[in-house]
Amino acid sequence: MASISSRRLAKELTEIKLEGCPVGIKLVKADDLETWWFTIEVMGDSLYQGEAFTLQFRFDSSYPISAPAVQFVVTDGRQAPIHPHVYSNGHICASILGNEWSPVLSVVAVCVTLQSMLGSCKKKERPVDNDRYVRHAPENPKKTRFHYDDDTV
Repeated sequence: MASISSRRLAKELTEIKLEGCPVGIKLVKADDLETWWFTIEVMGDSLYQGEAFTLQFRFDSSYPISAPAVQFVVTDGRQAPIHPHVYSNGHICASILGNEWSPVLSVVAVCVTLQSMLGSCKKKERPVDNDRYVRHAPENPKKTRFHYDDDTV
């Protein structure tokens, strides 16, 4: 019997393959139900115009009850975006990946939210505690307890 996680991921992947993704979001690789890769590009006028970034989603057996581990990764010469909520190791401080996660959110919804987060950014800079965080960060961003207090960038 398939788990809730594998059924949900298979459904989302089928929808992505049949319906496609929103403009600026592209599924790059999803060979299994454990790790998926997307590129996201901010559309329209923004600080990131013309830039594309790679996102990695890692799913465990508790998805969609708990959030996937999502981070920007360096691949094909791409870096993590310079953004006040994105650490240089690619970890993302976003409440929807933490305490505001909801099982109704989908992988595509997370991509759209991160695309919007980048699109509304007013200043390219790293989080103030970037160096300290990166030195001590766990490999899995889900093991970090971020403090969400700034939704103005």
